[in-house]
Amino acid sequence: MRKIKKIIVHCSATKASQDIDASAIRDWHTEGNGWSDIGYHFVIKRDGTLEQGRNVKDSGAHCKGYNSTSIGICLVGGMSDNHDNHEGHDKALQAEFNFTLEQMTELRRLVVDLQKEYPDATLHGHNEFSSKACPCFDVKQWWKG
Repeated sequence: MRKIKKIIVHCSATKASQDIDASAIRDWHTEGNGWSDIGYHFVIKRDGTLEQGRNVKDSGAHCKGYNSTSIGICLVGGMSDNHDNHEGHDKALQAEFNFTLEQMTELRRLVVDLQKEYPDATLHGHNEFSSKACPCFDVKQWWKG
């Protein structure tokens, strides 16, 4: 059994108009990155649907240096519709909080459930451990509100 110390929130860095799911992200991670599975343990779609990613009993592939002791949650979205997906653009400048009320409601419900199961786990945004804008908002501030 893994010792879960952190719950880390991510975004898919996709436009609000891109209603992708765990299957699409799994393809990106396995075919594009050569990983064995999707990096996240959970994916929350635009309509608030929660999808299972990698099994929670297995280490994720979502936050370098913390995968073995964390659970990764990915919200679909986080990129401005003005972003043209060309290489060389500063993704931080294209980051946008564009998540739906349904997604944020499901995220709160999921975090509450995970903290019941892993009471010592702390909540974080990926941006606390990386220079990326992901998940495009301050998770700790959101959680307090």
